Amino acid sequence: MASRDIARFWEWGRKIICVGRNYAAHAKELKNEVPTEPVLFLKAPCAYVKEGCPILVPRYSTNLHHEVELGVVIGRAGCAIPQRAAMEHVAGYALCLDMTARDVQDACKSRGLPWTLAKSFDTSCPVSDFIPKERIPEPGDVSLWLEVNGVVRQRGHTANMIFSVPYLVSYISQIMSLEEGDLILTGTPEGVSAVREHDTLQAGIHDLLTMTFTVEKRSEVPSSSV
Repeated sequence: MASRDIARFWEWGRKIICVGRNYAAHAKELKNEVPTEPVLFLKAPCAYVKEGCPILVPRYSTNLHHEVELGVVIGRAGCAIPQRAAMEHVAGYALCLDMTARDVQDACKSRGLPWTLAKSFDTSCPVSDFIPKERIPEPGDVSLWLEVNGVVRQRGHTANMIFSVPYLVSYISQIMSLEEGDLILTGTPEGVSAVREHDTLQAGIHDLLTMTFTVEKRSEVPSSSV
């Protein structure tokens, strides 16, 4: 059990580890190869945003996409975790969005550059309230959905993930130590598409929770707050 208030993981979690292309249909819709091992990238902690605050379009992008995902919240630190023990390190879950500046990502990919500008800007990781592990007894049996302005864009099921939650926890821990409060984004199903200023995004886990965010343009004048 976590020693801190794990329900407020977004206030003190140190890492957001994201898994790309973990649904074959999503990989194919973006004309990417289906991976044979997890594709990982990171978001900075300043990417977190909670309901009541807007998603801000980065100034350098004109093609911002939504990606709804199941997030895994780490409650017990570890490294080189065996897959059989992986769930002992999971405190619970969160519904998450991996907001992606798709035009910037495409440019980075074409030049062989990291995806940081496309994936790690302020407010690029909207999250729900913490979901205790007991509320989701089987992370491989979760239905996710996302609507934009009331129109369904994404519907998916974690049974279709290429790499399971225990596998991902174990795999990531072989590369970097996992710490209490870390968040793992497990990938998105197909149906990603663009959002624009004033759009309303509503996402949910079937029969468990929903969350709502609006999209705004970021101020042209940089400030000290998001």
